[in-house]
Amino acid sequence: MRRSAAPAARRFVGVLVGRRARRRWVHLVLGGAVSMPYVFVGSILAGPLVGDRVVLGSLASQLLSFAFGLPLAAVTALFPLTRPMSVAAVRALCDVPDASLADGPPRSRAARARTAAWFTLHLGFGGIVSGMTLALVPFAAFLLALPLTVSLTDSWIGVPEHLHSVWTPLLAPVVGAVSLLALAGCAAGAGLLLARWAPGLLGPTPADRLADAERRAADLAVRNRLARELHDSVGHALSAVTLQAGAARKLLDRDPEFVREALAAIEDTTRRTVGELDAVLGVLREGGERGRDGHAAPAPTLDADLDGLLRRTRAGGLRVDAAVDLGGPGGTAALPAMVSREGYRIVQEALSNVLRHAGPDSEVTLRVRLDGTGLEIVAENPLPDGARPPATRPGGGHGLRGIADRARLLGGTAEAGAHDGSPDGRRTHHPQGTHHPYGTWRLRVRLPLPTHP
Repeated sequence: MRRSAAPAARRFVGVLVGRRARRRWVHLVLGGAVSMPYVFVGSILAGPLVGDRVVLGSLASQLLSFAFGLPLAAVTALFPLTRPMSVAAVRALCDVPDASLADGPPRSRAARARTAAWFTLHLGFGGIVSGMTLALVPFAAFLLALPLTVSLTDSWIGVPEHLHSVWTPLLAPVVGAVSLLALAGCAAGAGLLLARWAPGLLGPTPADRLADAERRAADLAVRNRLARELHDSVGHALSAVTLQAGAARKLLDRDPEFVREALAAIEDTTRRTVGELDAVLGVLREGGERGRDGHAAPAPTLDADLDGLLRRTRAGGLRVDAAVDLGGPGGTAALPAMVSREGYRIVQEALSNVLRHAGPDSEVTLRVRLDGTGLEIVAENPLPDGARPPATRPGGGHGLRGIADRARLLGGTAEAGAHDGSPDGRRTHHPQGTHHPYGTWRLRVRLPLPTHP
């Protein structure tokens, strides 16, 4: 019995004066402090009604001032900043799960009404508990110290004469302890009620959940875009630089001219990649593509940067047979900037795939054509004996997924896979006489042009 009684007593004490109860008590006292300006304004209306010439001079004027002040608090709680401040206080002091509370100002009339109800309850309970704390704590301290005062000094300071009795020093500490217990119980109960009501009054509404979902979707889209940019720009640069350096090392003694061209291509590739990486990191730092000089870092495009990309790729040893026709109706002016940027990244990733999977000594046929309806990009390279297509697992690699994402975001299509060029479906035999069991690897992307610029 004693063993079971001790934990129950500790739990009871914890409920009344434990860490959680003390923090909620502080939350209530803050509500009482915030309620004081409203009470003072209410006293201007309450004073003439009770005939009290002194502000808050009587208990009746105090209660009436409090009753007049709470509606004023409810009106001011309609301001947008009320809910964020209330939520911050609840999270810090009331031990309420963060997920059950809303972030930001209320977005609907119902949410503002619930915030006003919460603010009024917080100030109402806080004012009552704060008043009880200010009144009962000194009163209880006086009663607890009364026996010492009577026994040591034979003084009955503050005790009415009709209470001067031998029982008064004995009962005073009991009354003081009960007063403190009652105060702690009221504070714990009020704090518990507010903590239970907080998710319902300060929790997210359907509009808040929708806005949060849209915000998460936007963040995810930004992260995916950054991942694609890093993969395509940095991944292509590393693949190209690695192959260029390897080719230069092999031909260092035999072909110095090729080595100089490879080193120049490596320098150009790394310089451009540092600029592109700086632009991508600027998106992370500032939410916009800003370079080191504070100006917007332009993204590479097909019409302005494709020739340089092909030159650097060829310097790594890859044979690129390119047929580029960006004339179309209206010339390059008909190519929207977004399509041009995404088309450049798609070509860049297509060449990177060939470098990674087929090697620097292979060949690739690239066709980039702009017509009246869209931009078409086709990249083909033969697969040698024993080679497998780059994507052997469902969904393909990160590069092919990135190409598909870019095409889908612009309303286009992307197809990648082994392709046999013979009309009857037989295996392809290339001019060198090499047998290619998988034929040709083909990437075909179609990006439509927007109907309205």
